[in-house]
Amino acid sequence: MSTNKLVNKVVIAGGGTAGWMAAATISATIGRRLDVTLIESDAIPTVGVGEATVPSLLTIHQLLKIHEADFLEATNATYKLGIMFENWTRLNHKYFHSFGNSGMSCWAAGFHHFWVRAQQQKMAKDYADYSLETLAAEKGKFAHMQDPNLNYAYHLDSSKYGQFLRGIAEKHGVKRVEGKIDNVNLDPQSGHIESIRMESGQVIDGDLFIDCTGFRSLLLGEALGVGYNDWSEMLPANAAYAVQTQSHRPAVPYTRSIALDAGWRWQIPLQHRVGNGVVFSTNFKSEQSALDDLLQGIDGEPITDPRLIRFTTGQRKEFWHKNCVSVGLSSGFIEPLESTSIHLIQQAIIWLISLFPTDGIDTNQVNRFNQQMTVETETIRDFIVLHYHLQERDDHEFWRYLREMKVSDRLQQILNLFQNNGTIVEEQDDLFAENSWVQVMMGQGLIPKQYHPIVDMMGDRDLNMFMRQQENVVQQTVSRLPSHTQFIQHFLNQPRA
Repeated sequence: MSTNKLVNKVVIAGGGTAGWMAAATISATIGRRLDVTLIESDAIPTVGVGEATVPSLLTIHQLLKIHEADFLEATNATYKLGIMFENWTRLNHKYFHSFGNSGMSCWAAGFHHFWVRAQQQKMAKDYADYSLETLAAEKGKFAHMQDPNLNYAYHLDSSKYGQFLRGIAEKHGVKRVEGKIDNVNLDPQSGHIESIRMESGQVIDGDLFIDCTGFRSLLLGEALGVGYNDWSEMLPANAAYAVQTQSHRPAVPYTRSIALDAGWRWQIPLQHRVGNGVVFSTNFKSEQSALDDLLQGIDGEPITDPRLIRFTTGQRKEFWHKNCVSVGLSSGFIEPLESTSIHLIQQAIIWLISLFPTDGIDTNQVNRFNQQMTVETETIRDFIVLHYHLQERDDHEFWRYLREMKVSDRLQQILNLFQNNGTIVEEQDDLFAENSWVQVMMGQGLIPKQYHPIVDMMGDRDLNMFMRQQENVVQQTVSRLPSHTQFIQHFLNQPRA
């Protein structure tokens, strides 16, 4: 079933990273036959704390033909090789979740199977010693590489990033309307959004509306009444404070995530400043206590006042309803523990373009979009829950609750398979590949009891030599890399086409 109305006018409600990424990508790829308008108000601030990313961002930058040096310069970005998790497994313990692979795998078994056998026979170093990205991060080094490949993402200034994307969007003909939305007008027969009336009295009509209005979800949630699936039982954190501080040391190429008594705090280094924040649950901790934790943990003079952000973890029951698609916070929220916010924005945009309703809204397209986004969001949710559930912390009710709570059937199956024999079944829609699950599960203290039998095809001597070779490749490669800050300075000073 589909509507007969062709989609020629696209209206994006809200700016920020979500709005301007949607505007830039749609206009640059299929915008030649579309009239694209973005509505935003300078008086409404964006949340603006999604400043760490995952490697998938490079894909959309390639699609938009973004020169990396221009992006780094415009957003004061730095490189990110992964996340350092501190105090998550237990107090005074840390591990690194890196991008990319660890060691060499074979067709039937990942490298961790070889590591488990080598560890049982006292031949293995720490699992992190076989990860190029982990050692480079710990040494504060970075460079663009191809063989072996160094996998990376970015830390960026999200406000500047939104403006950077705005420049691309406007270059491709996107029109911006300044002002606040007064009302969303619905067609009384179809229930579709017909137009948006501004406080100025201006009426903006459209065929397809993209809701980028943040937590309020002004179009999908308020106007169309799409409900919300609350995940607070699994992810009870419901508030965050954010503050920016001056940089006074070279930026490291990784995000820090430090677990506290009833939450965690982040540290994200940019070229010009450091982004800091604390995520917590008001059911276990007061706002003042969380703010004290944040201010006591920052390293450098604050350059902004701490800002409180309240949220409810979960997702809309539908991401696309009638002629409205939600992108970003309007569709739901998962705390930024693994830097997935911008990734989900990107995925929604890519899927919308792939299923774009040129000839009218088709329920088959709508259903496919909703199925895809639901699966992707829930798999990310399970990965975040993993960090909280699989730990040994016994110093606070917050951690005891999370360790004992029931998790999804999918996550429980993943834990059982890995614990029993190291099995990881990669799913097509999972952002996090096998080695991500392995690093986090072993980092959180879950070591497989057994390994894949194919590993026994290698004799003890060959296994020992193999493990040493994997370690040596990592050490020798990292020894040749420049420092992270040296590379950025050199890269930005190179001539650009």
